Amino acid sequence: MFSYVWPIGLIVLSNTVYQICAKSTPSGISPFISLTVTYLVGAAASFMLYLVSGKGEGIVKELGKLNWAPFVLGIVIVGLEAGYIFAYRAGWKVSTAAIVQSSILGVALIFVGWLIYKEKITWNVIVGIVICLVGLGFINYKK
Repeated sequence: MFSYVWPIGLIVLSNTVYQICAKSTPSGISPFISLTVTYLVGAAASFMLYLVSGKGEGIVKELGKLNWAPFVLGIVIVGLEAGYIFAYRAGWKVSTAAIVQSSILGVALIFVGWLIYKEKITWNVIVGIVICLVGLGFINYKK
C-alpha cells in the first residue's frame, strides 16, 4: 500500500512547493532565465539521484534506451512552468489557478485516455466531469 500512496504524497508536496516558487518568481526577471536556472538545478539533482540510486546499467546504456518522450517532455514542461509564471503575473490567485488548471486537465485527460489508451468513459466519469465544471463555475464566480 505504501508503494501506491507515497508517490501521490510526493506529487502533492512537490506541487505545493512548486506553486509557491512559481508565484514567488521575481516579476522583473525573464521567466525563461528563471527556468534555465530551474532546469540546471533539476538536471544536477536528477543526475545525482541517478548516481546514488545505483539502479542504472551505466549512463551510455541508459541513454540508449531513450525514445521521443523525454525530449518532448522537456519542451512541454517549459510551457507548463512558463504558463504558471505568466498566469500568476496576470493576477491569478495561487488558491485557484492550480484548481482551475487541474480540473480542466482532468477532463481533457479523460478524453485522452479514451481516445489513445482505450479507457472507458462510464456514467461515474461523466458525472465527475459535470461536477468539475460546476465547481469551476463556483470557484470563478465573482459578485
